[in-house]
Amino acid sequence: MTYRKLPLDLRQFDGDPAVNTTASDGLSDEMRSFYSDYLIDLAEPELVHEQFGQRLPIPRGQGKTIQFRRFDPLPEATDALTEGVTPAGQSLSVNAVTATVAQYGGYVTLSDLLLLTAVDNNLMQATKLIASQAGRTLDTLTREVLNAGTVVQYADGKVASRAALYYTSAADNCNLTVDAVKKAVRFLETQNAPRINGYYVGIIHPCCKYDLMRDPAWRNPHEYVDTEHLYRNEIGELYGVRFVQSSRAKVWHADVLAGGRPTLTVKTALDGTGSATIAVKEAITAAEAAALAGKKVLLGGSEITLVSAAAGEAGSAALTASAVVKNVAADTVICGEGAGAGGADVYSTLILADDAYGVTEITGGGLKHIVKQLGSAGTGDALDQRATCGWKATRAAELLVPQYLVRIETTASN
Repeated sequence: MTYRKLPLDLRQFDGDPAVNTTASDGLSDEMRSFYSDYLIDLAEPELVHEQFGQRLPIPRGQGKTIQFRRFDPLPEATDALTEGVTPAGQSLSVNAVTATVAQYGGYVTLSDLLLLTAVDNNLMQATKLIASQAGRTLDTLTREVLNAGTVVQYADGKVASRAALYYTSAADNCNLTVDAVKKAVRFLETQNAPRINGYYVGIIHPCCKYDLMRDPAWRNPHEYVDTEHLYRNEIGELYGVRFVQSSRAKVWHADVLAGGRPTLTVKTALDGTGSATIAVKEAITAAEAAALAGKKVLLGGSEITLVSAAAGEAGSAALTASAVVKNVAADTVICGEGAGAGGADVYSTLILADDAYGVTEITGGGLKHIVKQLGSAGTGDALDQRATCGWKATRAAELLVPQYLVRIETTASN
């Protein structure tokens, strides 16, 4: 990627009326355009989740609602034509899906002394940092919308819920498999989900790609017939799915219980009579005990609610459940909710088709670079000591056809 190199005159921030500035941010039109483009160029590589969505520009003067469109397929035309007779025309059926845009943003402050004495081009460095923040923020917003989809597949079908996904060993687990990918593709095909340039697309976490790339059918990008038109962060293709990698692919972690860990261990077995008090092997601090009150945990595959916890050193701490707990063996794992069995992390791999979702267009008014010069705050910056560099984005993302996106939830190799 090539960027234009332009000189930066630090006087553009000092409020000198002789400097060529704009009324809004103290930069010349050329410099303002350069930094705006630079921000977008740096933010876009972070936007892995949004690159396959239907894209619409931010509407001006049309309120805060943006309308994505979904076209229904035309019915089959099985009636024979009558010679010399023009048949009746057909109407397109359009379903509108609306979403409400919202604004997000952030900024950093640059002091006058920093601008005058630092060797590095601080505005350039600040722009890099806020561009990364903007890209990651917007990508996460889209990721959360996609992971709220209703079509879910747990591994290759061996369990029926996220909490049941397990990683016991390298040979016994619910890791991502080729068969899981095939089943997701099969579902999309039964929905007649349209492909993107002949393929479905998978968004995969680095921890999960390891479990797929060992398959002999895996093809790396350099093995493609077309090696030029690659997606952002594309890593390979398998069984009709082109995969792109993102370290921000959704991961569900179990709630932390004590000592920064998502698990505790039962110290003393509970028999058929049972007890509401459960002794644990690990230490629990007073602050952790207070935080555990009211928390739901998984014990032996069952959900229980904690009323309170007693702080103590290892072997002397205990939990109190809202009901009597029976028939629990010593060394049974107690884990926080939100992830797999035993607190195993759960990873999302998204397999999607064309027009599954829509996003606002980043270059159509969705992302803006904002610079305020020294002294622009008036009496709020009486000594011209602070300049700011920030970003603001107007954003919306929406699922358009839920059945065009399959979320595969799995564990991953340690």
